[in-house]
Amino acid sequence: MAGKSVFHSEVVRRAQQGDEKARNDILGALNQLLRAFFIKRIGLKPEVDDLVQNTLLRVHRGLADLKDQSSLKAFAMKAALFELQDLYRGRYSAKEMLYDPDHSPEQRTSDGPPARQLDLEKALQALSPKARRIIELREFGYRYEEIAEMIGSTEAAIKMQVKRAFEKLRGLLVILLGLLLAWS
Repeated sequence: MAGKSVFHSEVVRRAQQGDEKARNDILGALNQLLRAFFIKRIGLKPEVDDLVQNTLLRVHRGLADLKDQSSLKAFAMKAALFELQDLYRGRYSAKEMLYDPDHSPEQRTSDGPPARQLDLEKALQALSPKARRIIELREFGYRYEEIAEMIGSTEAAIKMQVKRAFEKLRGLLVILLGLLLAWS
């Protein structure tokens, strides 16, 4: 590959056609690029490895569908941005813990809730089964188009369901957080 960038259209095309060396070269170069991207944004944290891995999985799964081979780097960075947004939304742990140095999360206080935590699983139960399923499918990396086909709906309707589900979850979590802080 003398003189050619691993992000060159020809290299990407070969990776799409099953050239394992080209695919490995691309994913290896993206690994370094993504690691630097995430470290710059969140620092040297254990989540960096997960973020890089999940982004590389998104790229690997989407590589065959990439129409413009010259846009691979942009595609990868957009996937990285989605992963970073998921981190901020609490995707990388089932529960977001509220830090309280005076009480461990398992401690029960006599005048407060049994634990100072927001349980995202319980918040998800507030959604309809269809909305939960759509969010779950998105979490597994399915594209809106694929989800629409599985659910028997349109892509636009699925996008709206996701938007409404996140709005509802955001509202519920704000209320729960307010209640938890009121008990503090």
